[in-house]
Amino acid sequence: MDVRHKQLEKVRRRLRRKLRIRKKIFGTSERPRLSVYRSLKHIYAQIIDDERGHTLVSASTLDREIRPLVQGVRPKKAQAEIVGRILAQRALALGIRKVAFDRNGYLYHGRVKALAEAARQAGLEF
Repeated sequence: MDVRHKQLEKVRRRLRRKLRIRKKIFGTSERPRLSVYRSLKHIYAQIIDDERGHTLVSASTLDREIRPLVQGVRPKKAQAEIVGRILAQRALALGIRKVAFDRNGYLYHGRVKALAEAARQAGLEF
């Protein structure tokens, strides 16, 4: 089994988990969905109202306000905590308190877990 095949299989497994999760989780206006995407370099999170198809709040390590805060911060889990905390602050400013957490097929571990726990500590409920 070559490396490329292993990578493709890993992506397929994540997408299968993602579809299984998305069957159950749907963001409404009173309880929007907090979706997390993780790339090798960055982490992105957004709060989505699936009924209207609108992103209500977003935060990532590429945001203009967040980028200076995460510059040079290691490990990447610490960056994820910063993103989670700021996302929660932005959501609370808009009156969003309860969300449904969508880990997007990623295991609840590492950066995804760090972002979720930081958002919880900052006041989001899920």
